Amino acid sequence: MKKDYLKKLAALSVAAAMVFSMAACGNTGTGNNAGNASESSSAAAENTSKKDNKKLTKITFCLDGTPNTNHTGLYVAQQLGYYEQEGLDVQIVQPPEDGAALMCSAGQAQFAIAAQDTMATSLDSDAPLNITAVAAVLQHNTSGIMSRKGDGIDTPAGMTGKTYSTWESPIELATLETVVNEDGGDFSKVKLIPNDITDEPAALAAHQTDAIWVFYGWGGINAKQENTDCDFFFFKDINPVFDYYTPVIIANNTFLQEHPDIAKKFLEATQKGYEYAIQNPVDAANMLLAGDNTGSLKGSEELVQASQQYISDQYIADAAKWGFIDADRWNAFYSWLAENNLTSTDLTGKGFTNDYLGN
Repeated sequence: MKKDYLKKLAALSVAAAMVFSMAACGNTGTGNNAGNASESSSAAAENTSKKDNKKLTKITFCLDGTPNTNHTGLYVAQQLGYYEQEGLDVQIVQPPEDGAALMCSAGQAQFAIAAQDTMATSLDSDAPLNITAVAAVLQHNTSGIMSRKGDGIDTPAGMTGKTYSTWESPIELATLETVVNEDGGDFSKVKLIPNDITDEPAALAAHQTDAIWVFYGWGGINAKQENTDCDFFFFKDINPVFDYYTPVIIANNTFLQEHPDIAKKFLEATQKGYEYAIQNPVDAANMLLAGDNTGSLKGSEELVQASQQYISDQYIADAAKWGFIDADRWNAFYSWLAENNLTSTDLTGKGFTNDYLGN
């Protein structure tokens, strides 16, 4: 079970690796999806259910993969009744084959999980997806490169001459080239091999690869749980342009326009869920485990608890409140994408808002 879950997380762990493949199918037929968004999202918002003789507005929230500690606040808000207190009946669902962003854009879900980098190609189109980021789940990018301890890859330059497991995403490879070369290394001498890894620490221990892109809150913590000594560096520590937002909560634009008060109620309840997880990581992790209806977390209870202890401190970090998106940081990353020809247009100022967050 654990390896199956890690395989799914590995597929998500480099959001950049999914950007272009998702967008390639995502931009096909986007106009039709967006055209149906108004009808679909409005109908969903107006559908009500009765619970304890109270009318609740139905909301569908689409995850980006199987449940993990990025999602804990959602399950807390659901199980502690925060959504119900706001008059909402929130259903948390798994993404379809073509991704959570497309489902949200089409109005089949009012909210979903995405990431700033994966949103880029979705927005960089003649028919952009009908979505906007409305909250940051984590305040800082916790991804970076993990390697065997003592192999000299504790800094990017150390990747020169070593083997790296890649998803062959343009954003992924451009990011690595930037940090390696800026650190005095030579990215052209990094040996690239396909990433088919299911358990990152085990792959490093078995010398299947020398370096892997992971999110520390899962991959890094898992290495500790498996007693595998690893080195790790964060991309944001090498170049602040890579301190972009991942993951984020996105919303359907038509839903936001037609039901702004419901959107605010949803985010207020969600904020309470994440704030509870910050103060009560053990209880919150137990709620995540209890809420997982996929079975993917079975057998990984210790990893979930350890991950939660780390990630609870990342939900707000140094921000004034949960969910806030700093415009300068958001725009810096999108400007970098344009400067490096990773988008056809400069997406500065596009794709996000703080207007629906509470105090």
